Amino acid sequence: MNLKALIVEDEANSREILQNYLSKYCENVTVLGEAASIKEALAFIQQNELDLVFLDVEMPYGNAFDLLDQLPDRDFETVFVTAYNQYAMEALNNHAAYYLMKPINIDELIKAVAYVSDIKTKETALEDQVLNAQLPSVEGKITLPQQDGFQVLNVNDILYCKADDNYTEIHLEKKKILVSKTLKYFEEALSQYPFARIHKSYLVNVNEVVKYRKGKGGSVVVSNGKELLVSASKKKELLAYF
Repeated sequence: MNLKALIVEDEANSREILQNYLSKYCENVTVLGEAASIKEALAFIQQNELDLVFLDVEMPYGNAFDLLDQLPDRDFETVFVTAYNQYAMEALNNHAAYYLMKPINIDELIKAVAYVSDIKTKETALEDQVLNAQLPSVEGKITLPQQDGFQVLNVNDILYCKADDNYTEIHLEKKKILVSKTLKYFEEALSQYPFARIHKSYLVNVNEVVKYRKGKGGSVVVSNGKELLVSASKKKELLAYF
C-alpha cells in the first residue's frame, strides 16, 4: 500500500537522512513534504491528506505532543523519531504506531513502515466492507465513500451522476461531490430507485427531468437547468419512464 507521508524534524541533516532512507528502502512511501517546526507541520497537515507522519519529539517552540494535542481527530499514523528514549510511554499514550531511536536503524525503519502499511490496509478493507454493506440498508439514502469516512445523502437530492474516468461526480441542486467510484457502481447502487442511464457518461434522476428535447437520442433538461445528452441506444429506456 502506498503511504503519503510528512517528515517533521527541525534539523535539515536529519530530514535529508530520513528522506534518503525512505527513498532507498521504503518504496511504498511518498514523502509529500517536510516541516521544521510545529507551526509548519500543523499548516501542512491541515492542507493535505496523509497516511503517516514521522515526528521528532523535541523542536523549537513546542514538541511533538503539542502538535498532536491540536489534532485530536487525526486519521494518520505517527512514527516518533527521537534521540531520547524517555518519551516512549507518552508516545504510546498518544497512539504512536512506532518509536524509532536516532541514529535510525534501517531495519527498524522498514519494520515501522511495514507496520503502518498493514494498519492502513486493514482499515481500508474494513471501511469498504462497511460501506458496501450499508448501500441497501437505509431506505432512501446512499453512502458516498470518502477519504475520511463516508457521507450520507438522500437519494432524492441527487439530480444526476456524471462519469469522470474512475470517479463519479454526484450533482446536487447547488453543489457536486466527487467520489472515487465508477458510474457503473452508482447505477447498480441506485437500481431500486428511478434513475436512468441515459448515456455512457450520465445517470439521471428521472424525477428531476423537466424537459425532453427530440433528436437521434435527444437530450433532457433537469431541474437545475442543466441539459444532458441522451444516447440513441438509451432513448427507449428513458422514455419508458414517461
